[in-house]
Amino acid sequence: MSALPNHHPQFRPMTQADLDAVMRIEPTIYSHPWTRGNFKDSLDSGYSAWVMESAGEVLGYALVMLVLDEAHLLNISVAKAYHGQGFGRFLLAHMIAVSRQHGATNLFLEVRASNRQAIGLYEAMGFCEMGIRRNYYPAHHGREDAVLMGLAL
Repeated sequence: MSALPNHHPQFRPMTQADLDAVMRIEPTIYSHPWTRGNFKDSLDSGYSAWVMESAGEVLGYALVMLVLDEAHLLNISVAKAYHGQGFGRFLLAHMIAVSRQHGATNLFLEVRASNRQAIGLYEAMGFCEMGIRRNYYPAHHGREDAVLMGLAL
C-alpha cells in the first residue's frame, strides 16, 4: 500500500504523453481494460479527459463525453495502490465539476453490477440507479449487466 501523498493531488488535462502511465494502471484494475487505442480515440474525439497526479505520479484518470446538456462518464480509474484512500471520490467530484462547467444538467455512467464498491461511491455522491443494461460488459464467462446511474447537476 503506497502512502498517501503529502499534498493534495492536482488535476490536468490528459494528453497522448500520459498514455504510457495510463496503460500501466488500466490493465491492473479491470478484467477487460480499455486499450491504448480506446484512450487515443477518446482524446482524438475531444472528450474531456483528466489525469490526477501527485509529485509527478499519475494516481488516476477519468474521461467524460459531453454532448449538449448531457455528460457521460466513460472511464474513472484510480491506481490499485491508492484504492480505499478517498481518491476515487476526489476524482469523481472533479469530473462532476467539469461536467457542470460545460453546462451539463445530468451526468450518466454505467458500472458493472458486481462492482459494489463503485456503486456505493456513486450512491454516496448522489447518483441514482436508473436501470439495467443487460449483457453490457464482457465477462470471463459470457457477459455481465451494467447498472445505469445518473446524477442531476
